[in-house]
Amino acid sequence: MSVVNAMTADFLRSAYGGESMAHMRYLIWADVADAEKMPNIGRLFRAIAYAEYAHADNHFRVLKGQVGDFTVPAGAVFGIGKTVDNLQGGIDGELHEIDQMYPVYLETARFQNEKAAEKAFHYALEAEKVHAKLFKEAQNVARDGKDMDVGSIYVCNICGHTETDHLPDQCPICGAKKEAYKEFKA
Repeated sequence: MSVVNAMTADFLRSAYGGESMAHMRYLIWADVADAEKMPNIGRLFRAIAYAEYAHADNHFRVLKGQVGDFTVPAGAVFGIGKTVDNLQGGIDGELHEIDQMYPVYLETARFQNEKAAEKAFHYALEAEKVHAKLFKEAQNVARDGKDMDVGSIYVCNICGHTETDHLPDQCPICGAKKEAYKEFKA
């Protein structure tokens, strides 16, 4: 069933736009990290870009019955700087979603009894908490001009949950089995 309430539909479109831009922004910033000889941070950006794709995909699919042209307002961090600055942009964007955007969208979906939207917003909110933490860890070493020390990075293609160095048997956010994770190898 498609979304019934206009406000939840607007929030899904906005979240889709924001996640789509984050996906592309992180891919661009990954190339910057690679050029600065920080390939592991580049891989982290690519892995989290994939997670943002999963979020956008979830939001888009919930809107399956909403056909037509829409203006999609979505906030986004713009600019290309050094990797340490790009990581700050990632942190700022993730914290905006964690502290402001997704809590409002999630509560609205709950209030309007939009279960599929509620699930998509919950998945994104919980995954973004992990992304902010990972970007902070990467930034701490990038400040010293170093690359982060990380093995494989795993991303759940259902909810975007991201793990480093360890593939969980089950996703702690959506419950998916470990086969649902995509590996970004070291």
